Parts: sequence; structure tokens; C-alpha cells
Amino acid sequence: MELPFDWELVDGRIVVRGQTKSWHNRVRDKIVSGPEAVRTQPYEVVAEQCVMVDAQNTPKPDVIVFDPRELDFFELECVPVGKVALVVEVVSPGSRQDDRVRKPALFATNKVPYYWRVELDRNQKLAVHEYWLNADTLTYFPAPSHPVHHDKLVTELPFPVEIDLDGLVGF
Repeated sequence: MELPFDWELVDGRIVVRGQTKSWHNRVRDKIVSGPEAVRTQPYEVVAEQCVMVDAQNTPKPDVIVFDPRELDFFELECVPVGKVALVVEVVSPGSRQDDRVRKPALFATNKVPYYWRVELDRNQKLAVHEYWLNADTLTYFPAPSHPVHHDKLVTELPFPVEIDLDGLVGF
């Protein structure tokens, strides 16, 4: 459906997505390039792509990593949630509740293995909160070895990635 504003389907309702600030868009776009540069097969990395959770919910995360096999690239509107390996949300003042509570619960319930929440700390430095799925409880827990990344994000899952976080906000 084409609408003159950016939107998500939440519990069957069209919800207007808030305006983002420049730093948010820069970080989102640069976060894509980190995993994209080192991704392994079969994964693809995209920004601002809706995810088909069900007929009532099609959230649009800032970044997703997904398995495109068996998907029709030319017909694809929303990536089926079962194909998503990682969701990344960059938190803005208007998205805090969604990015910290609603979306992690939604993606965990639907078995997305990894969730990163990217935020500015009090010193205007980036912090990436890395979460892994507990398959028994369908909830996220902080990554055991590095639950919060500062300065540099280094992780092995869903594939090895290193991102210079300080470089993402520098102009």
C-alpha cells in the first residue's frame, strides 16, 4: 500500500513512523555497511525493509540480516520473519518504547535469533546492546561475552562482524 508517509502495521493499525534525526539516519546507513562488507552466504543486509510477522504486524526495522533463499526478489514486499537472522534498531526519542520493549518482544516471540539496539549514551557516544534469543522462553538475553559494545562492536553472530562505532557518528 502506498501512503504519503512512512508507516508500519502494528496490531492491524497503520502507525505513522516518526521523523528521525540526521545522526540516526547516518548510523543506520553505516551500520548496514559493516555486516554487508563481511556477510557470509546466504545472508543479505538491508535497511528499512518491512518484516512480515503476520497479517496484523509488518514492522520496519532500521536494519535486518536475512536469508533470501527461496524468496522472489522481484515480488518481495516484506521479508518473512522466519527468514530474519538479525534485527537492528537505532533508538530515537520517539521510538524508545518500541525499540526497547515492543519490537524485541515481537521478534523474540517469532524466533529471530539476534537483536541489536543502538543508542546514544549521555556523552553522545554510541552503545550497541547485543541480545541473543533464548529458544525455550522466546525472550532475549544480553550476549554473554559482550552485552554492550562501546567504541567498537565485535561479534561472531550471525557471522563475524567488526564495526568502529566512533566512526559512525563522526562527520
